[in-house]
Order: sequence, then structure tokens, then C-alpha cells
Amino acid sequence: MSEPILSVRDLVKNFGGLKATDHVDLDVYPGEIHALIGPNGAGKTTLISQLCGELSHDAGEIRIDGRSIDDLSVAERVHLGLARSFQITCLLPDYTVLENVALAVQVRSGSSFRFWKGARGDRALVAPARSILEQVGLADRADRIVANLSHGERKQLELAVALATEPRLLLLDEPMAGLGSVESGEMIETLSGLKSRVGILLVEHDMDAVFALADRISVLVYGRVIASGAPEEIRASDAVREAYLGAGEEFDEGDLAC
Repeated sequence: MSEPILSVRDLVKNFGGLKATDHVDLDVYPGEIHALIGPNGAGKTTLISQLCGELSHDAGEIRIDGRSIDDLSVAERVHLGLARSFQITCLLPDYTVLENVALAVQVRSGSSFRFWKGARGDRALVAPARSILEQVGLADRADRIVANLSHGERKQLELAVALATEPRLLLLDEPMAGLGSVESGEMIETLSGLKSRVGILLVEHDMDAVFALADRISVLVYGRVIASGAPEEIRASDAVREAYLGAGEEFDEGDLAC
């Protein structure tokens, strides 16, 4: 197996007497969708915030491509290839879909936002932006004002803006939230198509989506990873069954969606 893009070892975050992440170990490999699931309050959002640099950790280490990123800022982690869907994106409601993605391309190149007005016609920005919109299924919405998009289209645009940073690893925090069945199906198809070129750590409550997408699943309960493996291993895990329902009970994928 190749070396992991993301390697987390013994990661700890305390809030007073509460261990929000409790010696977490986690790897994400190239071409992999690794799902992180667990009950509400399990520490999933805290872990994602530590990975992207929004929260510092009290112990442990985070590495990207073998390099420690513990002392790097959010922006520095982005430039190393780490993108978080909802944090990286700051959609501009009065701009078009294309302009939002082209702006993200421009920022990735190191240019300042204040030069944006003069860059709207720059093919070096617009061409890659159109290509990204094609990948996420928004090519026909390129000229639409963001304020007029549906919730599902905004989710797609958030993904497009994250992709414009040219990530090696995407941290996706509930990309299916609020989507209807058709939109969820489209998002699953989009994420499946991205897997060959970017590693994905997926936090998601929609278990149909998790089991459709994930190559591996880690289960976080009270800040600790209690199980990690292929989807069929998680379905059969006594530790997962006990954590969700109590020992001796049967569960299906719907029981995990909490």
C-alpha cells in the first residue's frame, strides 16, 4: 500500500475535563474515501477542526505526505493541499457561480482579492473554473447568481470552490446535509468520480451515502476510534454494535445514522 496522504497519531484535545479527541489514530490514502462516523457529540467536528488548523491539539501529531503540519496555519495547510469544504468556502452571494470558483483559483495562485475586478476576464482563471464546474455538475449554472441557487447547488458550489484550491486531501463535513434524494444521488456520483485524484475524509450522517462511497470507515465514540476497517467489517463489529445499541442487539445501517 502507498504512503498515506494524511497520518494522525495519538491526537488529543481536551475541553476542561472532557476529552473531545482521545488519542485518535487515523490514516487516509491516495484514491481513498475514508468515512468518519459516530453519534452526535462523538468528536467528529473537533477532529476535523484540528486537522484543518482551526483548533490546536494538546498532544499527538498530524502529518500530510509525511510532513508534520502541527505548527502550520489554516492557510498554510491549504497550500499544502488540505481543503475543508465548508470552511474553505466563503460564497459571494452577489457574484456568479463561475466568478466564485475563478476567485478561488486566483487565491490559490497567490493573487489578492483586491485585484479580482480586473481578473474576471482572465482565461487563466476562467478556464480552470469552468472545468471544475463541469466536474461537480454545475456547468449549466456558471452564469447564475449564487443568491439564486438552491441548497443542493450551493453544496455543489462549495465543493467546486474547495477543488479550486487543488487539494490533495478533501475534508468533507456532511456534504449530504439538507439534500433531497435526487441531489444526494448526484453528490454521491460526483464524489465517486473524484476518488481517483484526491483523498477524501468524509464526515456524514447519511449512512446510505457512507456505505455507497467509503473504502474504509472509522467509528468515533466519546472522542476515541473504537473500530476502523472496510464497510463489511464495520457492519459486523461487536464494538460498534455495543456502542450504538448495547451488547447482543442487531442493527442495520440506519441505526448508525444518529
